[in-house]
Amino acid sequence: MIFYVEVECLLYDAHSLKDKRSIIKRLLAKLRIEFNVAVTELDFHDLWQRTKLGIVTITNERAHGDKVVQEVLRVIDTYTELERTITNVEIV
Repeated sequence: MIFYVEVECLLYDAHSLKDKRSIIKRLLAKLRIEFNVAVTELDFHDLWQRTKLGIVTITNERAHGDKVVQEVLRVIDTYTELERTITNVEIV
């Protein structure tokens, strides 16, 4: 099973693209290391207070995939620099 998640976020503490990159880079590294997921910024590259992330994990058990997705979303929610606004989860 392939779990694909799109997450849109608002970044309140970013006052430039450099600030945004710093926040996003730390978050992406943490998600890759901690959960072994593929993650990238999909949209809003030129907007410094908004981002859209794509996250993918592959597993043979639905329960495991659900757990990984929920943990990834929990970690995103712990970042005080951003707010998760729209989340779409697809299972293929």
